[in-house]
Order: sequence, then structure tokens, then C-alpha cells
Amino acid sequence: MLALEDVTVVRDGTTVLSGVSASFQAGRCTAVAGPSGAGKSTLLRLLDRLLEPASGQVLFHGRPLPSYDVLEVRRRVGLVQQAPVVLGVTVLADLRTGRPHLSPDEALALLSRAGLEVDLDRTTADLSGGEAQRLCLARALAVGPEVLLLDEPTSALDALAAQSVERVVRSLVAEGLSAVLVSHDLRQARRLADDVVVLAHGRVVEAGPASESDYLAGAS
Repeated sequence: MLALEDVTVVRDGTTVLSGVSASFQAGRCTAVAGPSGAGKSTLLRLLDRLLEPASGQVLFHGRPLPSYDVLEVRRRVGLVQQAPVVLGVTVLADLRTGRPHLSPDEALALLSRAGLEVDLDRTTADLSGGEAQRLCLARALAVGPEVLLLDEPTSALDALAAQSVERVVRSLVAEGLSAVLVSHDLRQARRLADDVVVLAHGRVVEAGPASESDYLAGAS
């Protein structure tokens, strides 16, 4: 569904990714793992056209990503960031950011899908970190994406909230949604991922089924 072909990214004169080729299959969760500074978040931003490669290309369903309208890309490829970013004063207003005419019934269905049970008129400032992250998931789902990009989605949460978000991600993938998960937590990657792409020093050093990954096998 998504692929990088010989992609290099240079930022401020530093090569962040070098000759990276990787593929991300539909209906599966692919973890992007590796040490800090390996280029994981950079790779994720390429998939949503928040960054452009210096060379090589990013493909979506076999077509170069720039051949799509950027707004279409953002609808079909949703991004959930590391720290929850709420965009509306109330839960319903936040969900309507991408779909202004979202009905209350549709909003409640999205919240249920994201594992969140709160009133639509609840003020977003009153949400806990875990609730806010699940609201961000629901907002990303509101526009009907084919794939979710998840950038360390639980690193800012306590253990209980992180478990809740993990359950939501598992259920979404089970429903057929595709996910690309950046995680520094090897145990989390092993729990959630079907496949893994391991980066080190801006290069792919391992790719394949998560169950066969030597890198993830080191998770205790």
C-alpha cells in the first residue's frame, strides 16, 4: 500500500535517511523500530507528505505520493502524533475539525470505535492524557483513512492509558485498517506489530515479520 524506494532525506546538511527502501502492507500493523536518532519519525512524516525526500520516491498504491492532491493524502493517510493535540473546545468540535457536518450519532460511533466514552459537549481541556489521545485517534478516523501513522502514541501516557490505546490499535487493525507504528518500546512493537522495519543510522538494517525479528527478540 505504501512504499519507499531508495529514499534519502537531508536536513540542515545532515543525511537523516540514506537509500531507504521499505514497504507497508494493507491490513497489517508495521512497527518502525530502532535507536533514538535512527530516522523513525522522519520516515513516518514522509508517508504523510509532511517531508519530501531529497532523492528516491514514496509510493501510495503504486503511484508517487506527489501525484496525489496533498489534502487527499491527508484524508487517506491519518497521523496521530506523540503528544495529543486537541483542536476543538469540546469533544464534538474537535471531531468536526476534519468533518464539519459530522452528526452527533456519527461522532458517538467514532468515539466508541476509539474506545472512548465521554459526552460530546465535554470540554477537551478536562480530558486526561489517555482520553485526549483516544480523541485524536477518533478525529483521525473521522475522515475515513486507509492507514494510520502512529508516532510514539503512548509514550506520554501512564501504563493504564497506554494499555487502552494499544487495545484500540489492535481492534482497528483487526477491522482491516492499516497502521504504521513508530515506537521505541520493543515490547509494545512486539505486542502490536505484524511486520517490522528496523532503522539504524538512517538505513534499514532489518525488515520482515515481527515474529521473526532478531531486533524485537531482545525485548524482555
